[in-house]
Amino acid sequence: MNKVIASLLLSLVVVPVQAQATTDAPQLVVGITVDQLRSDYLYALQQLFGEKGFKKILQEGVVCDELSYDFPMLDKAISTAAIYTGTIPLYNGIVADEVYDVASRKKRNILYDDNFMGNATDDTFSATAMQVSNLSDEVKIVGNGLGRVYSVAPDAATAILSAGHIANSALWVDDKTGRWVTTTYYFDAPAHIVHPFYAHTPAQVLDTTSWTPLKQPEQYTALPYQMRSTPFRHSFARNNYDRYREYKTSPLANASVTNVAIDLLKNASLGQRGQLDMINIGYTLAPFKNGTVQQYGLELQDAYVRLDAELTRLIEAIDATVGIDKTVLFITSTGYFTGEGREPSFYKIQSGEFYPKRAVSLLNMYLMALYGNGDWVVGFSDNQFYLNRTLIKDKALDLDEVRDKSAQFLMDMQGIQDVYTLQRILLRSTNEQTDRLRRGLSSQHSGDVFVEFIPGWEIVYEDKADTREYIRHNAVATPFMLLAPNVPAQKIECPVDVTQIAPTVARILRIRAPNGSTARPIDIVR
Repeated sequence: MNKVIASLLLSLVVVPVQAQATTDAPQLVVGITVDQLRSDYLYALQQLFGEKGFKKILQEGVVCDELSYDFPMLDKAISTAAIYTGTIPLYNGIVADEVYDVASRKKRNILYDDNFMGNATDDTFSATAMQVSNLSDEVKIVGNGLGRVYSVAPDAATAILSAGHIANSALWVDDKTGRWVTTTYYFDAPAHIVHPFYAHTPAQVLDTTSWTPLKQPEQYTALPYQMRSTPFRHSFARNNYDRYREYKTSPLANASVTNVAIDLLKNASLGQRGQLDMINIGYTLAPFKNGTVQQYGLELQDAYVRLDAELTRLIEAIDATVGIDKTVLFITSTGYFTGEGREPSFYKIQSGEFYPKRAVSLLNMYLMALYGNGDWVVGFSDNQFYLNRTLIKDKALDLDEVRDKSAQFLMDMQGIQDVYTLQRILLRSTNEQTDRLRRGLSSQHSGDVFVEFIPGWEIVYEDKADTREYIRHNAVATPFMLLAPNVPAQKIECPVDVTQIAPTVARILRIRAPNGSTARPIDIVR
């Protein structure tokens, strides 16, 4: 009897201690990925920010101004996957937002998966292409599936690749309908959010919405490109087929994302149930309509100021529901910038135009002269030429020899700086560029010959209404910021590799890093 009483007394003593330990541990992780956020623009516009958004994080958090992405051809998919998996494309499998499909000779979304229907969308996406676990997966696993994980972003790549494999749901805005949508790959689609009449659905508000400057134009003086002193007004007309795509490159999309994130915080009780929960948020600071900073310098500055206001709204909502002292929040960027335009010809800077479709035809004619008639080159995508490996095999030719011959021919084309064959990359040449290419490579999706273009040239895609890609090799100052309980404010001076983010957050949470992550956590003073 005495033993039973002693046992009961001991349990009364132990339970509060356990409860206190749970209470002290972080209850919520908030991961924020901002497409094309730049450290230099962030600091240049600080005087226009409030005190509770970017400034709060810069003053109270861990701050690194130089995040390094040591692999090529960055886009939202590649960058988001690297941030959340803590490893490079070679291992996580995400090498581009769109990959070239040799069978159909077309590009397709890397997340395409016809095994799963879209929920309120025709897009059939899943996270299957991501070959390793990510930070969201580890949060889900550590709670034996009881933790809740959601992601919300304007685009599917950011939403799905941050959500991982076993999240509750990943939500994005459909390009055709302007609705919040998801995929049946995830088991929990918040019914009220994917509903066509959800209050924060862009399609519901866009007819009566326009984008005008938040502040007076003369206050936007951070960019030397800014020549305008008159306000702008951008609307999204119903008869514009691209209205939702254009909307998703505006700061109005960021406001919609914040609305949904706050809705999830409240209605899913994130961080309020004694379990570690996670919400991943994607914002954009891409140039409006995918234009240039020369065209939209005023708009870009306004987008930074508006994003600061959205961060303020988000942080205040977190503090009111969970408590910022129980939240681990990190913000980072996708590490690239697409807004630099080609200089006018009167500046006499070396330039030119490269037409991939013509290059494919010329290379094919050259290989026909060597090996006979045939469709030897099947396409070009992401600076890669794809050879017809089936035809080469049927002709009993040596694939590496055909690659070498192709590289020799392409090297003489105007606009091409250097050429690399797949075997040269895989054999790990001591060349620094081939090492970078290998880190961004996937044998499943890779081409046979890789080309590097001369800076100042433009790639002109004739089959895409003369879409142009301007070649410029400037490094982009990319920030990483972290706000966590019991972690003092500090500046990380040395460059940080993007693969260090996931293990750093995992260490603070005291959970496992993703299974493909081998990088050491950032050395943070605690």
